Amino acid sequence: MKMGIIGLPQTGKKTIFKLLTEYKFSEKDLTVNKVIKSFAQIKDPRFDFLSNLYEPKKQARAKIDIELLPKIDPDSIREGSIFENISDFDAICHVVRAFKDDSVYHIDGSVDPRRDIENINSELVLHDLLFIEKRIERIDDAIKRVKDEKALKERELLLKLKDHLDKELPLRLLDLTEQELGLILSYPFSTLKKMIVVLNISEDNLSDESNIEKLQQDYESLEIDIMQVSARVESEIIGLDSEAERVEFLGALGVKELAVDSLTRLSIKALNLISFFTVGSDEVRQWLLRKGSTAPQAAGVIHSDLEKGFIRAEVMRYDDLCSLGDESRLRQEGKIYLKGKDYIIEDGDIVNIRFNI
Repeated sequence: MKMGIIGLPQTGKKTIFKLLTEYKFSEKDLTVNKVIKSFAQIKDPRFDFLSNLYEPKKQARAKIDIELLPKIDPDSIREGSIFENISDFDAICHVVRAFKDDSVYHIDGSVDPRRDIENINSELVLHDLLFIEKRIERIDDAIKRVKDEKALKERELLLKLKDHLDKELPLRLLDLTEQELGLILSYPFSTLKKMIVVLNISEDNLSDESNIEKLQQDYESLEIDIMQVSARVESEIIGLDSEAERVEFLGALGVKELAVDSLTRLSIKALNLISFFTVGSDEVRQWLLRKGSTAPQAAGVIHSDLEKGFIRAEVMRYDDLCSLGDESRLRQEGKIYLKGKDYIIEDGDIVNIRFNI
């Protein structure tokens, strides 16, 4: 599962990418327009609690793949290269400039987050519309030669998608069947992707949530998650020498954690993933799993042999363990559950797989 970071020039997307991935940019990275690939560790307070509780020899946070795309500008839009990259993502993180700085230019001459969000959304919709129109033309040419039932069904579906896009609505809002999704699975539809908008704000606006609250209300119907972060401030915090200094700085700002840590968890949601954990004195590990997956599928994420030989899963709820403090208390309270093959893993489950090969 992969998330891509996009944005206009001078929005701070490189800084957001660096904060998420700790990627070290080379001089070449800063001068050449290319896709940069890395990964982000998920910063989850539940993982920290479990690690402190079990004091394992090894700890392993979950990770997600993240790619930083070159800047979006008229050339990349006209050439279409930006959309080729976006089509390969499972979710999009759009970094939008919301800070004012006269020394940093804006491609449109002024800072206007809503305008920038609308412009990018419109470009994504237009790209999908153009693809559909070209695809329908090809299908029509093929149908003139040979009547094909599958092609006719695809044409009908594409017309349905086109009607939706004509209303300036992203395809992710459509309730498509598995069969319909199968027909378009290989197509480069940008608006099918889940989207997160990150407003890069100035330090002066850290405590002002009026703008983001309005945007969140307005874009909720389009299934766009919106959050804000001051990339400059968070870079300063991460650059401090000790954890104590970082905690003190956050406290002075009146916040509990870095916004980029919240962003990693929001990314999981956008990718339609949940977390489950395996624990013990040897290792505490966080795993990512597609929402709605069964216990055997979770076992397969750990190791294919566990899925093949799955017998049952021993499950603890994170909230129960957090509340009662240790496994022995959970056993006394009857709060360790044995689950079979049909059990759907819930976010935060602590799982021990029983298997036989």
